[in-house]
Amino acid sequence: MLLAGSQAGTRERDTRGCGQPAVTGGIWETATVATDRFLTLTDVADILNISASQTYALVRTGELPAIKIGGRGQWRVERAMLEAYVERMYEQTRRFVEEHPFTDEG
Repeated sequence: MLLAGSQAGTRERDTRGCGQPAVTGGIWETATVATDRFLTLTDVADILNISASQTYALVRTGELPAIKIGGRGQWRVERAMLEAYVERMYEQTRRFVEEHPFTDEG
């Protein structure tokens, strides 16, 4: 499954201090982001539309596999791991919906 978005996005100069462009405005906005093997936690948060702290929690609990790189231990999520995580969430949601059917009993 390829995550895709219809929103046009832009890459702005990073203000986080890591020297890489920040992702803004949509999912997999530019060709550069679309071909990067590894994503920052900020990129993952933008893609999933969740907070940075939620992304960090997913990584720290092991729910979303990630690696630490470099002397400062910067977290990176491999794009394939993010795709696998999204697929697992779709499967988990499908099972939940099957086990808890929506009823109109208000």
